[in-house]
Amino acid sequence: MKTILCVAVLLFAVGSVEPKEAPPKVQVYSRTPGEYGKGNTLICHASQFHPPEIKIELLKNGDPITGTRQTDLAFEENWHYHLTQHVPFTPAQGDAYTCRVTHMGKTRVYEWERDV
Repeated sequence: MKTILCVAVLLFAVGSVEPKEAPPKVQVYSRTPGEYGKGNTLICHASQFHPPEIKIELLKNGDPITGTRQTDLAFEENWHYHLTQHVPFTPAQGDAYTCRVTHMGKTRVYEWERDV
């Protein structure tokens, strides 16, 4: 009987704590400093968002980049989520690399800035 009561109390406690909607915090960066003509990895990391439904796209000059890879969706102890997408790329002068994130029907575009 004690076990059933403990489980019921735990389920009530967990069920009553609902995370609030939270927009993602997004970072767009490269694995190493961006140098034109040198192979690198473009990374887009979205974190601290809820609910977990999110779409991340890496773009070159506004067009989706093929061959992107995405981590599994993971959550933090406060039930907020994080997700990362990455792709190999070779930056070229005049090209714009961005990350388009759609969460809760809102889309924002974040630009990669060379950090040389």
